[in-house]
Amino acid sequence: VFTAIKSAVIGSIKGINWLLTIIPWWMLILIIMILGWKISGKKRIGVLYGAMLFFVGTCGLWDHMLETLSIVIASVILSLVLGFPLGILIAMNKRAEGIIRPILDLMQTMPTFVYLVPAVILFSTGKTPALMATTIYSIVPMIRMTSHGITHVDKEVVEAAQAFGSTAMQVLIKVQIPQAMSTIMTGLNQTIMMAMSMVVTCALIGANGLGMEILLATNRTEMGKALMPGICIVIVAIILDRLTQGLVKNKEVQ
Repeated sequence: VFTAIKSAVIGSIKGINWLLTIIPWWMLILIIMILGWKISGKKRIGVLYGAMLFFVGTCGLWDHMLETLSIVIASVILSLVLGFPLGILIAMNKRAEGIIRPILDLMQTMPTFVYLVPAVILFSTGKTPALMATTIYSIVPMIRMTSHGITHVDKEVVEAAQAFGSTAMQVLIKVQIPQAMSTIMTGLNQTIMMAMSMVVTCALIGANGLGMEILLATNRTEMGKALMPGICIVIVAIILDRLTQGLVKNKEVQ
């Protein structure tokens, strides 16, 4: 079973990395520039994002950035697939809430390094335990914010939908989820940020990318060499954060 899981995880990460790799560097920068411009509504913001990504490339860390992004994207997708329905379940079922919420509290208070131990025991070192540990660490805000958003939808709106004969599923899909979308997007933003922070720690268990470059340079006490990948991680995190925050604000305006 663990071998099958490991093969599926490695295949998904390699697939995402392949998709990112086949996109020419200039095209990826152009895409980010356009996204930054459209989401923020300011051309200079798009140019700034493009310049920041170009800086990553000039540092010779473009391929390492793509490896890091592959693990982050895979963990965020997995967190979304698992966390979104769990958040709905907590919001709709009090018994499930009583069971899952203490587990979420434990996951949030546990030190990050603790996640690495069971992942390494089950899957050895490499990308698989890195993805598992990153997903476990970053899934919590997705579950909590989904549950919070659905729970705090205006009760009058829900009652109006029920009065018009909507079923519980119709109310959920057509009323509660659309009304809670800005909160859910905030949860997605936090999930991405936590995945970015954890994937660097996962360099300790063999996850390649920017985190590994920092770890190797630190072990050799080459602080100057460790500084550049550290700056590149900050750049990627800022761009991802601003883009997702812009999406949240656009949802709130709508």
